[in-house]
Amino acid sequence: MQHRPMGRVRLYGVVAAAVGSALCLTACGGDSGEAADDRPSVARSSRIDCAEQGKIAASGSSAQQNAMRHWMREYQSACPGVQIRYVPLGSGGGVAQFLRGATVLGGTDTALKPEEIAFSRDVCPGGSAIDLPMVGGPIAIGYNIEGVDDLVLDARTLARIFDSEITRWNDPAIQRLNPGVELPRTSITAVHRSDGSGTTQNLNAYLAEAAPDEWPYPKEKAWQAKGGHSASGSDRVASEVVHTEGAIGYFELSFAKEGKIPTVRLDTGASEPVAPTAEAASNGIAAAADVGEGKDMTLEFDYRTKAPGAYPMVLVTYEVVCATGNRADVLPALKSFLTYTASEEGQQGLSRIHYAPLPEKVAAKVRDVVSSLS
Repeated sequence: MQHRPMGRVRLYGVVAAAVGSALCLTACGGDSGEAADDRPSVARSSRIDCAEQGKIAASGSSAQQNAMRHWMREYQSACPGVQIRYVPLGSGGGVAQFLRGATVLGGTDTALKPEEIAFSRDVCPGGSAIDLPMVGGPIAIGYNIEGVDDLVLDARTLARIFDSEITRWNDPAIQRLNPGVELPRTSITAVHRSDGSGTTQNLNAYLAEAAPDEWPYPKEKAWQAKGGHSASGSDRVASEVVHTEGAIGYFELSFAKEGKIPTVRLDTGASEPVAPTAEAASNGIAAAADVGEGKDMTLEFDYRTKAPGAYPMVLVTYEVVCATGNRADVLPALKSFLTYTASEEGQQGLSRIHYAPLPEKVAAKVRDVVSSLS
């Protein structure tokens, strides 16, 4: 592999996911993805309904950790009586801790499985856990091709690249999608996650639905395609792309922005290829169907959408909570915090830190469900 000079890539999950690492309750030191002067102040809002006190123990998805940091800081400034601790140790760990009763909120990038819902009855007396979508974001496809700063791919070509069926950048299938672009004969280094992840599961789901003939692999967290290089965590996948001429990989948009990595525009069949932006991801979420039962709000995405401006490869982080059976000393704070995160105020700042706000019709239903928690 040819290596290029190091770019600036944020190291999110590896350090933060260590046991005992938690997001702080007030303005954290370090870069949270927002300029200090641009931070909105919830403290000036008259629309937030604060709980007087309470302690919320939470853990889970590292994909939402910057969103959670933003929400916690702004909520805390308005509601100092509530203490919130979020440990970004990954979706699987967040679900496991919730099912053990160690937390009252778990963040996961994939909805609970039926057996996990069944297990949750032990920690949700009289009920079970539900999935509440709270924040989204596009899964960006980043690449490193000398002299190419605009690249279009479709699902079929992307699937063949990640399955080692297309191995050079000047392959005719890529060239057809990029007329007029001088593509080099450089070998393709496709980089995937070595660890099980919701990001991989969402990419698998997109390729399996949008390119079923080219992608025979299950919609699971583990990578099963042929060949390629692997790296643990989105941060390291992004680093591999930055370092390696001819590389391509997948990660949340914030990693591409921080590392200044160019991203693929997807040819979905719409009039124009769609770039991975917060707005385009929100449009993709708007096209999703709510397939949850009862108060559960599991979303099912239309990965074949041709809607103009809708980016189909979207990751949504769910907050897992008990529909009923919440502890009385935690319930007011939990409802207050989640009502804020799903509010217009809670969602409006997310696009500035490269997340996709929920469409209002989805956010409104989340607020209704949160108000019914007991």
